Amino acid sequence: MTLAPSTLPTIAFIGGGNMASAIIGGLIRQGHPASQIEVVEPFAPTREALLQHHGLAALPEAGPALSRAEIVVWAVKPQTFKDAAAQARAHAQGALHLSVAAGIRSDSIAAWLGSERVVRSMPNTPALVGKGMTAVYARAAVTEAERSRIEQILAPTGDWLWVAQESQLDAVTALSGSGPAYVFYFLEAMERAGAAMGLSSEQAHRLAVGTFVGASELARRSEEPPAVLRERVTSKGGTTYAALQSMERDGVGAAFERALEAARHRAEELGNEFGG
Repeated sequence: MTLAPSTLPTIAFIGGGNMASAIIGGLIRQGHPASQIEVVEPFAPTREALLQHHGLAALPEAGPALSRAEIVVWAVKPQTFKDAAAQARAHAQGALHLSVAAGIRSDSIAAWLGSERVVRSMPNTPALVGKGMTAVYARAAVTEAERSRIEQILAPTGDWLWVAQESQLDAVTALSGSGPAYVFYFLEAMERAGAAMGLSSEQAHRLAVGTFVGASELARRSEEPPAVLRERVTSKGGTTYAALQSMERDGVGAAFERALEAARHRAEELGNEFGG
């Protein structure tokens, strides 16, 4: 059932970059009126893009217009969050707050905003095409009804899951938050290898991307773990076996796990660095 505009909340976005734009676009496509969306974005070219793509006239700085927002989405860089919160705090006291900023802990957000109604999330860039994966953590003051509202905001961007402990978001950042870059990294390597073996760049690209899409969908639909799916396409002495043995000798799996731990550690550092 489509809700009447009068039943929909007014949502404000602090920051209007790619992630905010992805959420805004999804909300508008699902019937959320642009008149009930406010955006604060200091960067003029980004404001122009929001006007062009979504018909939204973003504000260069926080002001009284924010006071009508029932939900405020924080889509700012970690290093600018504290200053942005100081500007908006007086105008957003009654709002539910959703952060999509990496690393900044909810304790810091709650202190900066003077509110315990804080939800922290870690989305990823496939949200731009409605295929994102977002992990979400809510502080104790957030009600079940407010959780449902957060889910409605995230729904146009893809899937989500709630975590019970905020510390898990550092691992989420390493796994799915940064994860698209790992996929692109492997796609680059597959494309280079394909071209070196005589395929055109276009052929290598289509084959590599199609393989990731298909394998991911197979893993999503299957009740079996990835290890079993891998074994099913790995005949001893065959081509897949040769490739996997080569990767094992080179320590690719262990190196990849260390890379994710480095990302998790950096997420933890960001909280310490910018959360004071």
